[in-house]
Amino acid sequence: QVQLVESGGGSVQAGGSLKLSCVVSGYTCRRFCLGWFRQAPGKEREGVVGIGNDGNTRYADSVKGRFTVSRDNAKCTLDLQMNSLKPEDTAMYYCAAEFGTLGWPPYEYNWLGQGTQVTVSS
Repeated sequence: QVQLVESGGGSVQAGGSLKLSCVVSGYTCRRFCLGWFRQAPGKEREGVVGIGNDGNTRYADSVKGRFTVSRDNAKCTLDLQMNSLKPEDTAMYYCAAEFGTLGWPPYEYNWLGQGTQVTVSS
């Protein structure tokens, strides 16, 4: 049973930073493609970033240059450093996993976490 647990959400003012973390358990995580997606109230899910088991990445245009994803296969963790946050980044952020190289969008991966809330005030 693959499980993903997110942490690190919170409230921040526009221009600030947050770092989200996801711990993956239940399988050898080096085989996983991992990613983040988000969903704001009343809006559709939006893929934020994916990172394949080969290290290739894909970012949504809306976060390029501001967000940075990293993974530690030894610790089975996935981090998302979010800088220059904007009010429009406010959403529930979810970690996701599936086997293989980079896939898109992350909200279609096989396993999803429960989410962590990010709120950015203006």
